[in-house]
Amino acid sequence: MSGFKGRTALVTGAANPGGMGRSHVLLLAERGANVIAADIDRAGAEATVAAATKLGVKAYALVADIRDLQAFKRALGEAAAAVGPVDILVNNAGVGGERLAFDAIDEAAFDRMFEVNVRGGFFLSQAVAVSMKQRGWGRIINISSQFGIAGASNASHYAGAKAALIGFTKTWARELAPYNITVNAVAPGYIDTPMTARTVADPARLMARLTTVPAARKGEPIDISYAVAWLASDEASFVTGQVISPNGGETI
Repeated sequence: MSGFKGRTALVTGAANPGGMGRSHVLLLAERGANVIAADIDRAGAEATVAAATKLGVKAYALVADIRDLQAFKRALGEAAAAVGPVDILVNNAGVGGERLAFDAIDEAAFDRMFEVNVRGGFFLSQAVAVSMKQRGWGRIINISSQFGIAGASNASHYAGAKAALIGFTKTWARELAPYNITVNAVAPGYIDTPMTARTVADPARLMARLTTVPAARKGEPIDISYAVAWLASDEASFVTGQVISPNGGETI
């Protein structure tokens, strides 16, 4: 796979040491990209940046809340001045569904889910696409979920938000293709992250879930990062508007 030397990647939700966002940042940095690690957690984002810097690239911790778009855009301007304009955007920031039944989801839970998982990614992509169009190259990768494809009990607001990202992916791909910008989605299955651990805390539920996975294991964040890196690469230049679901065969 070709490297990313001279490219800059922005990954949102990049602070958690066991999360997918940090994994994405470090793999892209390992392959030569300068990186912007965005999160509301300053210490976590700075730790991600420290690890990326050791790989020999420029790295910047963007500390802002994706729900406050004006503040986020100001911080993004400072980040771009430090490490370069964004060539690769990974919309990874998100919140979990908290296993709420349909009739237990109140307005606050619904709004929080869509503000982070949908609204933030939409307007950040809109902002970043401006400079991508000017330079005639870009990659936008939305982190959706297997639940956004197939649905899930007790997670309708989460599944709905992740399905919205798939709708964005297919529509933006059509609109941005003339500018040499590809837009794709990665829809993970069961991945071993702190967010998943909070959602699937019952060992019996975990074992029951694993029986539905032909690969007979949980996925790791790096399994998703490999898909992200490929979609960001030149090898995937003819791939746009697609959804890749690394899920061990749980959904085929």
